Amino acid sequence: MRGHGFLLANYVPGDSVLHRSPLGLKFLLVFACGLASFIIVDWRISAAMLVVLCGLFLLTGAGVKRLWRAVRPLAVVLLVIGVFQWLQLGAPTAARIVLNILVCIVAASLLTATTPVQRLLDGVVKAAGPFRRLGADPERFALTIGIMLRSIPYIAGTFSDVRDSARARGLERNPRALVLPVFITSVAFARQTGEALAARGLGEAED
Repeated sequence: MRGHGFLLANYVPGDSVLHRSPLGLKFLLVFACGLASFIIVDWRISAAMLVVLCGLFLLTGAGVKRLWRAVRPLAVVLLVIGVFQWLQLGAPTAARIVLNILVCIVAASLLTATTPVQRLLDGVVKAAGPFRRLGADPERFALTIGIMLRSIPYIAGTFSDVRDSARARGLERNPRALVLPVFITSVAFARQTGEALAARGLGEAED
């Protein structure tokens, strides 16, 4: 199974300012960009934000190709959204919506490209700590996120491999040739993950 990225850039070792920035500050950047996407009403401001974030991303040393790999999975979806909103609400609104989505993706990619996964999960545990008194389990929450970060690229890679195999056999338009192998592989992956967690005494409900 070859590796596949999914939506967000993978961690890139480096010594840039963003690599050295506190995790909380980077979380705040992502939150601020998400909040801004609901507030900004001018596509030109969204475009300016996107340019700044892309510049910051390139300063990390991640490169244009890695940024494109983070955006590429949503390219078709963004195109459909843009055309639909253009027909319904006009070009400025369509541009603002698409640009705001890209702003959120690039901001999140800045976080993942400059923060090792383990440090990111440790930050999630620390941030969720105050909810422990309400019965929450921060460690289990971080474990869930870690499994998600591992599972989504694997399943995306499975689909890409199955699609290539079906195309080689002339079955790319056969839904069964695409869906069934991905479903079987995903279920097998889920069972293997569950067994690995159970063997380590993880993921079990506490009495």
